[in-house]
Amino acid sequence: QMQLVESGGGLVQAGGSLRLSCLASGRTFSSYAMGWFRQAAGKEREFVAAISRNGDATYYADSVKGRFTISRDNAKNMVYLQMNSLKPEDTAIYYCAGRRAFGYSGTYYTNTDDYAYWGQGTQVTVSS
Repeated sequence: QMQLVESGGGLVQAGGSLRLSCLASGRTFSSYAMGWFRQAAGKEREFVAAISRNGDATYYADSVKGRFTISRDNAKNMVYLQMNSLKPEDTAIYYCAGRRAFGYSGTYYTNTDDYAYWGQGTQVTVSS
């Protein structure tokens, strides 16, 4: 079992930055691939970024590529999402997600169905 708790959301002006954090419970965090997703009001949850369990591989949605950076610290059971050059269309609830990963340590996952564990979400609001 894994429990995830996000933090770091808030209100920011367009062009600003925020860093989201996600704390994972458990002693086997390095066995989990992690991801960030978001859900805007009235829309489906969508993929934002993913990172492999060893942190060597990352992948981004086209809409955030070059502006967002996902990273992790396995010693602290933390995964982060640094968000720069924020736009009003980035406004959403942001969710941290995790799943056990086996085999090749550089595997990442981009679909909501790939993940078994989810945090409660943190609201990000970008004003124009």
